[in-house]
Amino acid sequence: MGQPVNSFQRLRQVPGLSRVLDWGTGPAAASDETLRAGARVAGLKATESVCPYCAVGCGQVVYTRDGELVDIEGNPRSPINQGTLCPKGAASRQLVQQPGRLTKVRYRRPGGTEWEELELDQAMDMIAERVIAAREAGWQERDHNGHRVDRTLGFAHLGGATLDNEENYLIKKLFTAMGAVQIENQARI
Repeated sequence: MGQPVNSFQRLRQVPGLSRVLDWGTGPAAASDETLRAGARVAGLKATESVCPYCAVGCGQVVYTRDGELVDIEGNPRSPINQGTLCPKGAASRQLVQQPGRLTKVRYRRPGGTEWEELELDQAMDMIAERVIAAREAGWQERDHNGHRVDRTLGFAHLGGATLDNEENYLIKKLFTAMGAVQIENQARI
């Protein structure tokens, strides 16, 4: 038993009409130059991601070649944005490749009046030391009723709208493991 024939396929069987139905479509619609050029993203690795801006969660397709970012565009398979991006999302490639992007940390010491540049590794070590010190300084083993709580009130976390679900999940796990109890996200406020 053959495939069912729809009404468009029946129209294509009418002599002469099939050529008219092909006008502007099919192989004849592309110029030789277009066919030689090929797809703009041919040979690139495509990775689905989420736009880093607002909390809407638009899908993006990130194209890379040998680990280097080549292009970012809206993901047509995303039920949220269906391939479209706002101007900020469409320009998100600049977050990584903007020539004026800062690559060092600007730091002003307590009581200082001047900014100094620090390497990222040094700044991350300073942050880790301060988190550990705040955790220890605010650690509570028992609450005022004597119940064991094993927590710290030395720091909290308020997530921003630019964090995606995976980042929020990891942040929640990290801060909970460190004993923090004040963990919130902008999307829930």
